[in-house]
Amino acid sequence: MYLKKIGILSTLSLSLLLTGCGNKEEKVVYDGVGEAVNYTVTGIEPGAGITDATHRVLDEYENLAGWEIEESSTAGMLILLDEAIKNEEPIVVTGWTPHWMFEEFDLKFLDDPKNVYGGIENIHTLARLDLDKDMPNAYKILDAFQWDVEDMQAVMAEAEKSSFEEAAENWVTNNQEKVNEWLAGTEKVDGETIRVVSVPWESEQASSNVIKYVLTEQGYNVELTEVDPAIMFQAVAMDSADVTVAPWLPMTHKTFYEQHKDNVVDLGPNMEGARSGLAVPTYVEIDSIEELEAK
Repeated sequence: MYLKKIGILSTLSLSLLLTGCGNKEEKVVYDGVGEAVNYTVTGIEPGAGITDATHRVLDEYENLAGWEIEESSTAGMLILLDEAIKNEEPIVVTGWTPHWMFEEFDLKFLDDPKNVYGGIENIHTLARLDLDKDMPNAYKILDAFQWDVEDMQAVMAEAEKSSFEEAAENWVTNNQEKVNEWLAGTEKVDGETIRVVSVPWESEQASSNVIKYVLTEQGYNVELTEVDPAIMFQAVAMDSADVTVAPWLPMTHKTFYEQHKDNVVDLGPNMEGARSGLAVPTYVEIDSIEELEAK
């Protein structure tokens, strides 16, 4: 990948645009994005949902004939994204929100006219059967739990500099009015254990640690476990866990939800507006996947 980037400058077709009257700063405007990035999408881990979807994108869009996805890791993708933006070079990455990259960098999603990535998703809260009877106060809090993309990304961004536990505590402290809405009509308990299951994604580490802190402050002994998505759904459905705040629906976790929906209680979205797709820095002057040219 690094060798590919070395060759970028020799193949770029660019023009220079003065920004602001009398301003000597220059902005690089890129034409021929595909050639500039060597017809490569910078991706993450093989087998990830967004990786599989991107392979389908490359198959379904005729203008992406000859394109490849460079599979590496989330950390590797972010390093290359940071490098490209510092040098104001074009790059096409697999992006998703909520994620702190959208707090840190000026990025935009490319329109997906064929809707291969599935459009906007919501993150749901799923509880085991009879949780409302066994833990009515926890159930009320979980049912009321709802926050925004910006909230989650703020926790994720702070956790990069500290920890998810510390970032969650600070977010709760700074957003007590919103948290009080979740707590309305509930009472504290004395050491009752509640089992929260999640997945090891940064977005879900943010939400799970926030709800863990809130429930702990209400007197619960919170056991938080991170597992693969399939096991997460199975645990709630089979009463090995009490709740999860991590499922992405209707697309990302559709298969697991369909398998277990009769044995869980869907409390609805705790966050709306999740999205995944191809993303580029805002200085890259294209707006749609269809504007990427074939090799």
